[in-house]
Amino acid sequence: MSIGTEYLRVIQERFATLKDQAGKTFQQLDDEDFYWTINDTSNSIAILMQHMAGNMISRWTDFLTTDGEKASRNREAEFIESRLSREELLNVWEEGWEVFFKTLAELREEDLLAKVRIRGQIHSAIDAIERQMAHYAAHVGQIMFIGKQIKGEEWNSLSIPKGESAAYLKKMLEIHQSTN
Repeated sequence: MSIGTEYLRVIQERFATLKDQAGKTFQQLDDEDFYWTINDTSNSIAILMQHMAGNMISRWTDFLTTDGEKASRNREAEFIESRLSREELLNVWEEGWEVFFKTLAELREEDLLAKVRIRGQIHSAIDAIERQMAHYAAHVGQIMFIGKQIKGEEWNSLSIPKGESAAYLKKMLEIHQSTN
């Protein structure tokens, strides 16, 4: 297996993990929770979802051939609370991820060094992918943080719960020793 092929496999897994973490947060929320903010300058989960979807559709539609900031995108509107229903929000969210994952799955190793534009600035495709990884990871982290603030003691941890590191390590070692 080549380095480029392995990179594309790994990066698809990492992005899928981010999407899954956000999804597990959404499952813990009530409908109104999607619109909760700590103050007037903060973004709600709904706004983060709209922004990420808008970014994905803009950046990943015709990724290798057109500027990632499409004229059709209204970035400012992504930050206006629209009070969509939970179902509508999830549809917007899924649409963005669908465009993103379809494009990512179609990339070939030789595409990784292709030159792409984002707001006129030239990047290698691999740089643009990594740029999006940082962007999406930051926003999914915000989504998880907001969810945890809302749910408080009712929050179901999406990682290793406090005080359970040793048990988790033991379990993982047992699993991986039996498969090696």
